[in-house]
Amino acid sequence: MDLINVNSYLAGRWTPADAGARAIFSAVSGEKLALAGQDTLDTRAMLDHARLRGGPALRAMSFHDRARMLKALALELGKFKDELYALSHTTGATLADGKIDIDGGIGTMLVYASKGRREMPDGQIYVDGDLEMLSRGGSFVGQHIATPLQGVAVHINAFNFPVWGMLEKLAPTLLAGMPAIIKPATATCHVTEQCVRRMVESGLLPEGAIQLIAGGLGDLLDRLDYQDVVSFTGSAQTALMLRSNPHLLENSVRFIAEQDSLNASVLGPDATPDSPEFDILVKEVIREMTAKAGQKCTAIRRILVPDALLAPAGDAITAKLATIRIGDPALHTTRMGALASATQKADVLDKARQIAAECRALTGDAGSFEVDGADKARGAFVPPMLFACDDPDAASAVHAVEAFGPVATLMPYRDLAHAGDLLNRGRGSLVASLITHDPVVARTMALSSAASHGRLYINNRDSAREATGHGSPLPHMLHGGPGRAGGGEELGGIRGVMHYMQRTAIQGSPDILSTITGTWIKGAARPKSATHPFTRSFDELAIGDTIAAGPRTVTLEDIETFAHFTGDTFYAHMDEEAAKANPFFPGRVAHGYLLLSFAAGLFVEPAPGPVLANTGLDGLKFMKPVSPGDAISVELTVKRKTRRTEDYGEVRWHVAVLNQDGDDVAEYELHTMNAYA
Repeated sequence: MDLINVNSYLAGRWTPADAGARAIFSAVSGEKLALAGQDTLDTRAMLDHARLRGGPALRAMSFHDRARMLKALALELGKFKDELYALSHTTGATLADGKIDIDGGIGTMLVYASKGRREMPDGQIYVDGDLEMLSRGGSFVGQHIATPLQGVAVHINAFNFPVWGMLEKLAPTLLAGMPAIIKPATATCHVTEQCVRRMVESGLLPEGAIQLIAGGLGDLLDRLDYQDVVSFTGSAQTALMLRSNPHLLENSVRFIAEQDSLNASVLGPDATPDSPEFDILVKEVIREMTAKAGQKCTAIRRILVPDALLAPAGDAITAKLATIRIGDPALHTTRMGALASATQKADVLDKARQIAAECRALTGDAGSFEVDGADKARGAFVPPMLFACDDPDAASAVHAVEAFGPVATLMPYRDLAHAGDLLNRGRGSLVASLITHDPVVARTMALSSAASHGRLYINNRDSAREATGHGSPLPHMLHGGPGRAGGGEELGGIRGVMHYMQRTAIQGSPDILSTITGTWIKGAARPKSATHPFTRSFDELAIGDTIAAGPRTVTLEDIETFAHFTGDTFYAHMDEEAAKANPFFPGRVAHGYLLLSFAAGLFVEPAPGPVLANTGLDGLKFMKPVSPGDAISVELTVKRKTRRTEDYGEVRWHVAVLNQDGDDVAEYELHTMNAYA
């Protein structure tokens, strides 16, 4: 097999490895596989390419344009999964491991594509939070907005997930409108390069949106400024070195760190050896120790069980580990492949020896285990190693040393307070799991430990069938954690996009803020047209277009008819004396939903037209009661427009229901689907 020359993609050109390249070896055979890296990098040209071409092109697109781009990219990458699986085998990954990495990365892009369309505006400014009233009369208001940073995002990724690790950062970055320079770990960068190559070849990305460095960063970090972002995944030592860069500190360059951590799983005190929760714990531990050969930043490193269950848990986990077939990851019978490199193997064995110094080995002799279809001496193979720590209070290594491989330690706890203390001794983790069927146990542990962990995963017999697993970061939920875990956050839905945007407070008149945000704000101009808004297509409607209708007098007969027709005979509508005794009502009042029905009757246009459907309402508030004899009017205003499909878009209308004195009695946001023509 010819050596793979891993290219960098720099300033729009593929650049091969040169004399400064580093060798990459197969994790399975130990043979030289590839070369990656360059003697020098023209980092100024890279940054100029991103800032002057990629950034402006992305920012010219709307959030929805970028979301559609992400979806197209994900679907395109889906065509090349088999070739990426094959390359992943050389990193020690089984097909199941490859699917976690490759399918997981593609799935993350699809989630961000969907969230971008559903949760972000069809524009270039993201409105963050509610309007703030800064004046009594409403002529001066405030709003928080978010806009893309006008620099470049530098993604420094770990070796364990060469595809997911890249795409989970890239998806929110591109959705935000920021270009990226991707620096994968060298040991597995040949997989990342193939994925980037397919994205570039697709023609779906603007020029300058992504670049790839296979090898060292050169002086790139020393050229960043306050509009740039560094997002890092890897060891705490490397993170400390990078984030301490004087240039980054001096220029307040954003630095997001996701570090390895001593994640733990706790079996609740309600569990017994024959309970479903006991079996769930064993299953979670086996999966986390063996998936990716334990090379997951979210893998279970510490297993906490009640005192009485230490031996049963050890026996059950050991028995399951004995069935794990280790071997060439290309074999369909292999359950666990190799570590990513010989260097990684040496590090895992060294860390395991440190843990063994204060623990009992339950299983996993690194000198005596079988490997199918490969030479264990040449490949980076190790067996799953389970230790037991009988006195976790006196121990230190088990709470401080992480062997980044198939290594875990079982330890007992006395009570929930003790479990919480042991859990938190890891000094911050990405995820902690709790296996319990007792809601009180779950609440107690959340109160004692949530502050030390980025995610709490709670599983039991009720959720096990659909639960995604202790070690599965989902794009919808935050990934990151305090302390040892790096203190950063990734993913978390649109929260992840915000890391690549600047939140800004804007202040001014309603008209000014309405124009900036593309959303009608109460108090802004509302032009009234002779034609009904419901007769105009999506494209013909303008923000602020308004129809006023009414008045309609609400009678006692209306209230009683509505009450008997719907069955809503609540006393405030039917009993004058009881209603007057209520401090909120002057006497009998109209039903709130009667007012909504009358409002719809006032503003509706009955003839067929561009309004295709009413899909719901948000933010309904009743501000003032309506008594028999009061007259209500309605004002319907175009608040926001969002293109949805090729045939129709969503219009959000601000609806205000007023009484005869002009006071607001009800307010809500109506959603309709409107045809483009």
